[in-house]
Amino acid sequence: MVLRKWMPFFILLLLSVVFLSACGADNSKPERTGSWAQINQTLDRAETWKKIVSGSEFKLGEQSVKGSWNVPSGKQDYYEVKYGSYPCLDGSTVAVPMAVEFARQILGLSDEDAQGFVNFNTTHTAYENLIYSRPNSGAIHSTRTFLEEYHPVDLIIATEPSVEELSIARDNRVELLMQPVCYDAFVFITHKDNPVESLTVQEIQKIYSGEITNWQEVGGSDAKIEPYQREKNSGSQTAMENLVMKGIPMLPPAMTKVAAGMGELVDAVAEYKNAESSLGYTYRYYIDTLYKNENIKVLRVNGVSSVPENLRNTAYPFTTSYYGVIRQADKQNTGGRFLQWMLSAEGQECIEQAGYVPLNEQ
Repeated sequence: MVLRKWMPFFILLLLSVVFLSACGADNSKPERTGSWAQINQTLDRAETWKKIVSGSEFKLGEQSVKGSWNVPSGKQDYYEVKYGSYPCLDGSTVAVPMAVEFARQILGLSDEDAQGFVNFNTTHTAYENLIYSRPNSGAIHSTRTFLEEYHPVDLIIATEPSVEELSIARDNRVELLMQPVCYDAFVFITHKDNPVESLTVQEIQKIYSGEITNWQEVGGSDAKIEPYQREKNSGSQTAMENLVMKGIPMLPPAMTKVAAGMGELVDAVAEYKNAESSLGYTYRYYIDTLYKNENIKVLRVNGVSSVPENLRNTAYPFTTSYYGVIRQADKQNTGGRFLQWMLSAEGQECIEQAGYVPLNEQ
């Protein structure tokens, strides 16, 4: 099968993966591209995992042999499978485990194959793929099966859209239908040795607008605060602007030089460097499940911690949601039907099993 825009080296890479698999090598981790590049934890099912879904209406379509490759035991066929009534998904990094759990539950896949069936391109690209009705730009596959490459994204699981993403939708006359599917906490992190344990909403706003510059002003040590930001249109940057700052202008982000290509250096946002004077922000689920660091701690806000009960009752000031997003025109199609299933008791139980805080206690 010829996948979209395959380069020769990519074909060789896929062949090597199959060869190594046949030889007994561990290829259980997906290729580290898109959202997978931002995850440093394994996503295997927990020992307490249970089967929740049976008799689902969402099924993969027909399968056909597309070719074969040589392995030590001889020739091995590989297949293309149609999406059928199962949606083509894309989304934010924080939603990857949710989609992996859906693949386990609905398609009955192993952990290895379920992860191969999830290729999320991070928030901004996912919104663009949905708005422009583009296919998911990655190779979505199990050990010997590739999903059809030209099927447009039906649904994304993502953080809220940015002003620019909403503008792109309007400019292309696409109405987005968004439904919260779970809760999460937008949190502020610092080094574990920083004596500060809590900040108020107003203190955070003043730090990121440049009014407060020293930790001593908020009960900490006499040290300059190093406030880090995320890149424009990332899910957490949009949440910072909309949920926290609420129109208050932010300081320019710290910049660093990075290599963008052969011999090319460009400025990029310095997202976070963990030191006692640093302050950054992210989603609680991300640092609890997808990218752990024993040297950071999560600050309380207004003295309130970001535990699940404080998200459901909105006591935590920066309670947010992840959304299932479709094109309004597809409300009755695969994307819309799958979104309604995600909001059902069965869908919410799957979301909870993947470690998220469901909309209602299950």
